[in-house]
Amino acid sequence: MEAYQQGDRRAADQLIDSLSPALYRFFAVHASDRRHADDLLQEAWLRVHKARHTYRPGEPLLPWLYSIARRTKVDAFRRRHYERKEETFATVPEPVSPADTRGDLPEIDALLQTLPESQREVIPMLKISGLTLEEVARLTSSSVGSVKQKAHRAYEKLRSVLADYEPSADRRRGGL
Repeated sequence: MEAYQQGDRRAADQLIDSLSPALYRFFAVHASDRRHADDLLQEAWLRVHKARHTYRPGEPLLPWLYSIARRTKVDAFRRRHYERKEETFATVPEPVSPADTRGDLPEIDALLQTLPESQREVIPMLKISGLTLEEVARLTSSSVGSVKQKAHRAYEKLRSVLADYEPSADRRRGGL
């Protein structure tokens, strides 16, 4: 990042190549479709480029980067929210529910969609991106205890959703 700040094009390319998959996953969890996640990723890298002078050398890069990504996601959500106010309800697609998978385990994205936004936000940061509780707390402007509570509640909700997918003893024996 420090080389990128000084104008090294190769350093910028390496930074983008190494961090884009994790950022894309962060956006894909919250995006309605792949194209929207691509747009968010591109917007985030534009913001990183414009704000690269604010990165403090020697500080951890991921919290700085994810704070930009989080703001990008929030701003896009607000833009889309205002656009949807003008749409009729008939044009808004129904959310995919894990129950629609007919007994197959749902994709992780579908599982995460069952969570409230605050819980859906911390799980990818903790489990997919591998950030610490302290880093997630800084990124979400909340306390470590709050992050722990959100994660715990998310795990409980995911367990209950996944429990619905376990075949019951009756179904395994060919019964009801």
